[in-house]
Amino acid sequence: MRSAVAFVAISFFAGTNEFKPSIVSQTPMQILSNQQEVVHSFQLTTLKGHTDLVTNIKFSKDGKTVASASADNTVKLWDASSGKLINTLTGHTDLVRSVIFSPDGKTVASTSNDKTVKLWDTTSGKLINTLTGHTNQVFSVIFSKDGKTVASASLDNTVKLWDATSGKLINTLTGHKSGVLSVIFSPLGRTVASASIDRTVKLWDVNTGKLINTLTGHTGLVTSVIFSPDGKTVASANYDKTAKLWDVNTGKLINTLAGHTNSVSSVAFSPDSKIVASASVDRTVKLWGGSTGKLINTLTGHTDPVWSVSFSPDSKTVASASSDKTVKLWDATSGKLISILSNDTCQVYSVIFSPDGKTIASTGNETTVKLWKASEIRRLIRIN
Repeated sequence: MRSAVAFVAISFFAGTNEFKPSIVSQTPMQILSNQQEVVHSFQLTTLKGHTDLVTNIKFSKDGKTVASASADNTVKLWDASSGKLINTLTGHTDLVRSVIFSPDGKTVASTSNDKTVKLWDTTSGKLINTLTGHTNQVFSVIFSKDGKTVASASLDNTVKLWDATSGKLINTLTGHKSGVLSVIFSPLGRTVASASIDRTVKLWDVNTGKLINTLTGHTGLVTSVIFSPDGKTVASANYDKTAKLWDVNTGKLINTLAGHTNSVSSVAFSPDSKIVASASVDRTVKLWGGSTGKLINTLTGHTDPVWSVSFSPDSKTVASASSDKTVKLWDATSGKLISILSNDTCQVYSVIFSPDGKTIASTGNETTVKLWKASEIRRLIRIN
């Protein structure tokens, strides 16, 4: 049985899992709240083709394409509107862990247990370059905002910066004492943040490769790190049951987001930087002030661990993915439950919004990706 904790946080796999995901054509979702009925109608499209678990999903910046990485050693590109398969990117020799589009959408980068990063042409599906040099599994990859640089994080304790055009190695960022699980560029592209099993987050200067600051204070491995959209704050998620907010300029701790009773699996900023959402194995999502770190709301209702949390582009909606086989949508202001997207047969480990906010992609312990398309805006009906 594949471990959910390992799959989501550090993507270690142990064993196999057999299942037969169901296919649903349309799913209307209804809930009652404060004498009002909130009705959403969602068209569900299931993207079928992988032969092993889907490990990661991403939308292109224009929202027209979905990329999925899989334990079947492939990346697949799908038409987000029709759900049709565009291309299968083959060449990795082991499980593909993560995938990301370049800002212009012309290139896809993928990382693998085969210790490489591969760059692919989105239109033709042809391999552009294989970035070799890591000596262990590559967990995370990201493009800089201008698309010129690729950063990769590996269990070999390093982050590497590559020229996205030539594929040449620019710099190797060394200093972590254990594997690096997550890497992210700051919005302006001048700084790289890396999260590690060594319980630290490190900030690096992109131009020089020099270490700017080491953010210490977590007592467990740091599973993920993210910059606020305004670039002023870094948030990190941890197995010590907390998330932390750090000042990017000083490296000082702003606040420790304490209150979860189990590991924090995911953390996300709202696009307007006003809210931080944290998902936890304790079955809850918590919303915190983006600048203060003060608790705003606790979203309860999931009956199993919550592995992923994501904001809609307008910052109004929060989506959460859980082992209870559902994706839940919440009002970010009131904390009220809006809709429940039922997966029926499979636990859900990952959820993301399309750039226009009209489509939600989810995947879990299954070989498929599900696209939920909102066909009706929220409708409120008074109940006598």
